[in-house]
Amino acid sequence: MLLKDLKEITNNINVDEYLLLYNHIRDNMPYKEWLGTFSREEIENILKSGGKIWMYYDKNLPVCSSFYIPSSNRTLKKHNVIYDEKETGSLGPIMIRKEYVGNGLQIAMMKVIDDYALSIGKKYMFTKAHSNNIYSINNILKDGYKLVDKYDNERGNISAFIKIIKE
Repeated sequence: MLLKDLKEITNNINVDEYLLLYNHIRDNMPYKEWLGTFSREEIENILKSGGKIWMYYDKNLPVCSSFYIPSSNRTLKKHNVIYDEKETGSLGPIMIRKEYVGNGLQIAMMKVIDDYALSIGKKYMFTKAHSNNIYSINNILKDGYKLVDKYDNERGNISAFIKIIKE
């Protein structure tokens, strides 16, 4: 199953449906701390401030999603990323139902986010992952990100990455 085989929804995202997918995936992960938590209010605030969600469906079943989050200078500085928020976007949670893992969907969704970030004038992308989540980290590194920071928080040991998407 390729990303292009799925139905893509990017406008008028149903936040409740997004949260159902989010909770389903998180509840079925072996290590729930690999995926942080977002409240409905946080998601709505991110969307109002320039965030964007992509939902992908196999028929009517939501199978995966990606989330572009605007960066803030405060967050970037916290992760030792010395880029301006006006030039830097954030790759937020990418989620895939376990039945669809292994089809290259994460890398494909990362490309969609990069294309979107370029279209709105971003030069850099920032993301982070739990340091034990080798599957996501391998894809992040494969996609051209470089490690910039490691730190501990309430979810455990986190790795932060930056990627140049436009010279």
